Amino acid sequence: MYRGRLWTMRQYAGFGTAEESNRRYRYLLDHGTTGLSVAFDLPTQMGRDSDHPLAGGEVGRVGVAIASLEDMETLFSGIPLDRVTTSMTINATGVILLCLYLAVAEKQGVPWTKVGGTIQNDVLKEYAARGTYIYPPAASLRIVTDVFAFCTEHVPSWNTISISGYHMREAGCTAAQELGFTLANGIAYVDAAVRRGLDVDQFGARLSFFFNVHNDFLEEIAKFRAARRMWAAIMRDRFGAREPRALMLRFHAQTAGSSLTAQQPDNNIVRTAVQALAAVLGGCQSLHTNAKDEALALPTEESARLALRTQQVIGHESGVTDTIDPLAGSYAIEALTTELERRAQEYLARIDAMGGAVAAIENGFMQREIHAAAYRYQQEIERKDRIIVGVNEFVSTAAEVPPTLLRIDPALEGQQKARLRALRARRDAGRAAAALARVEETARSTGNLLPAILDAVRAYATLGEISDAMRRVFGEHRPSVSL
Repeated sequence: MYRGRLWTMRQYAGFGTAEESNRRYRYLLDHGTTGLSVAFDLPTQMGRDSDHPLAGGEVGRVGVAIASLEDMETLFSGIPLDRVTTSMTINATGVILLCLYLAVAEKQGVPWTKVGGTIQNDVLKEYAARGTYIYPPAASLRIVTDVFAFCTEHVPSWNTISISGYHMREAGCTAAQELGFTLANGIAYVDAAVRRGLDVDQFGARLSFFFNVHNDFLEEIAKFRAARRMWAAIMRDRFGAREPRALMLRFHAQTAGSSLTAQQPDNNIVRTAVQALAAVLGGCQSLHTNAKDEALALPTEESARLALRTQQVIGHESGVTDTIDPLAGSYAIEALTTELERRAQEYLARIDAMGGAVAAIENGFMQREIHAAAYRYQQEIERKDRIIVGVNEFVSTAAEVPPTLLRIDPALEGQQKARLRALRARRDAGRAAAALARVEETARSTGNLLPAILDAVRAYATLGEISDAMRRVFGEHRPSVSL
């Protein structure tokens, strides 16, 4: 018997202001989580400050609002960045959030060599499924490779990208599509970095992945096993990687938000437990479990704690972590692994023939495949070919007692805007302006953007201002494909 290890247990908790989110994160740390997952509100994701006209009604609604270094300092107040790892769900503005995080580490006296965590930084899947992109693909790939290069030299323990199939699966793709499209995007990132002159064995060791864990228990376990096998072959055979860590597919998993139901929400506890067990048996290094009420609202503290306890029961009581790859040798698992690999390889071959992932996204191939799969899935539910307990079968006739839901105080938006106005009034305006000019100048050159962005966040330039400096150079992406 091989002794396995526990994964990093993560939970999202942030919403509203940085101050309120800090309280919830410290609550989760007190209840035994071993890592933090930070999701940001839509204005932050789209490079807009909290007081931008387009941010109205969205500030702090689906995550924490971060507009400046002051917000980031508040978010991580009392949280030692050399003793926690943080996973940040942020893409188009990921480079700015990483710089804010590093600036907070500086203020805490933590050297960057001791800072650990992951930034999602995967913008290609935004064009295919999720939609929170800002710049055109070429500019976005330049920013991603700037992060690779900077962190390889200065932040060696940071995972520079989390190549994500999760959001494509949430949009409706199949397990085979999730594999094929995610690995195709990974190939595009590695290819861009190699063309930039980066050493595949160095930056390749800091790549990570992010997968969905859906309802089909055995298929999901097989999917993770196939992913590892495929990525090792891709890195070895396509890119000539030799460093063992550059061949590894290390991945974070999150239970399927799209599988949660508003009807009979207590059933979601069971769904999440089954999905979490599949992730562990499939070999995840990091896991987030959704809360039972997330089909209705952001999770309450109680439901977030219960989701964390689900991981802890699996990790500490079930014994499944005692053996590495415990289902290896099972006929069903091995056959499913091989079949999923075959189907995913077919997608990779089609994408290669189109010229790669960027071309496949630009011509709408991935989007059409995802939409068609989502439509088929919904048809199966409506025909009852696929049973969803409490939705199309085993429906309760008794009136359900509405659960207690988290309600975000609308006053938080006004408070966030007031803090941002006060920050702009008291900062050194000349220093901020000079730093923003340097960001724009660097964007027009071939230099690495991170040193300039770091100087800007240290000068308390805002996220929206930094994003706008790059917008003036790169422009904004407008999809040309009509689906």
